Amino acid sequence: MKTIDIHAHLVPRSLWHAVDARTEWHGFRHEPGDGLGTVVGGGMRTGFTSPKVRYGPEERLKDMDAQGVDIQVLSIHTPFFGYHLDAAQGRALAREVNDEIAATVGGWPTRFSGLATLPMQDVKSAIDELERAMTKLGLKGAELDTQVNGAQWDEPKFLPFFKAAEAMGAVLFYHPQPQNNFLRERIPRHGLFNSLGVILDDAIVTAVLICGGVLEACPDLRVCIAHGGGPACYAMGRLDRAWARLPEVSRTPQPPSAYQRRLYYDTVTGSEEALRFLIDRVGIDRVVLGSDWPFVPWHPSPVTWVQSLKSLTQEEKEKILWRNLEALLKV
Repeated sequence: MKTIDIHAHLVPRSLWHAVDARTEWHGFRHEPGDGLGTVVGGGMRTGFTSPKVRYGPEERLKDMDAQGVDIQVLSIHTPFFGYHLDAAQGRALAREVNDEIAATVGGWPTRFSGLATLPMQDVKSAIDELERAMTKLGLKGAELDTQVNGAQWDEPKFLPFFKAAEAMGAVLFYHPQPQNNFLRERIPRHGLFNSLGVILDDAIVTAVLICGGVLEACPDLRVCIAHGGGPACYAMGRLDRAWARLPEVSRTPQPPSAYQRRLYYDTVTGSEEALRFLIDRVGIDRVVLGSDWPFVPWHPSPVTWVQSLKSLTQEEKEKILWRNLEALLKV
């Protein structure tokens, strides 16, 4: 049995080279401090909670071996999407990062797969870069933020992107900002911006894609939501009630709960009970292994955690650990 992890972050080596040279990286600058310091850009400050963000491929592979992970699907650490940049700068950042991810995958094709980052501030450039990433670099799709400079994913300007991604068979992996989401402004205490703010953003983008008619317009679109989709599936009853009570504003012919099984969700749910609830709502074929590498301190590993869960059958464990992702990503 092999194991595939869809949720593995990468901080580009080119960024660390710029840090070491004390130069900017696509408008991001480094401020020394505790640990690995802070990177500032786009009005955000990003610190690092794990020294593993500086790992090269060889060190990453050793850590994967220790965790029992055979394949990581690499994607950029979300604070470095660069959506705040102008179109040309955003395209340059994306191309550099995607070339680096593709080089890592090419160097160890049996151990890594990859998702691109895209300059979503310019939809045409994003479509062009997704096509380049998939057809020339061999990446499997793209990782996306839960919003684009305040624009939500059900806005009409994004529909051509979704149509293109659907036609290409791209996998779109949605992941929020871990340190810079709306909850930080409301309450910066208790670490809630990460523990709760992140999964609220997961739920919002899930609801936007469903209620905004994106999945209705693109029935073959392949989307995975990080952190088990947050509380989205738990809230489907409320979304259905709003759909039924407000038909004049509904964009879908079916209630939201009818669409939740069209999405994929990773296992970073925080508890066995939450994971079991998710599986029972969306079906075992829609849940895939995620680790949130290297930011979640698994003991000893996300693979061991799934294997230890008494509420899952052996067949369910195998589907989560590799079968579902092998089919989705064709790896």
